[in-house]
Amino acid sequence: MAKEDSGSELLWFLTGAMVGAAAALLLAPESGERTRRRLVKHAKRSTEALSESGREVYERGKDIYDRGREIAEDAAEMFERGRKLAEKRIDEVL
Repeated sequence: MAKEDSGSELLWFLTGAMVGAAAALLLAPESGERTRRRLVKHAKRSTEALSESGREVYERGKDIYDRGREIAEDAAEMFERGRKLAEKRIDEVL
């Protein structure tokens, strides 16, 4: 699978893990108060994991954008050099 999809895969995995954990806790034979505390604890962990994943995806996207901009700038410089060389050669021929 492509690298670009890894952020989406992680998000789905974490969502599934959170839903599974919540279902397991709700079906567990524990007191309501203890179950609610566990749900809150797991929700906080999941929120932190999703937040970290979002930061990683943002940083990766920023890096890709910066590299793309550099490539575009390099291509523009190469085009300009080629244009100048072509103009010089045309002037020599004429």
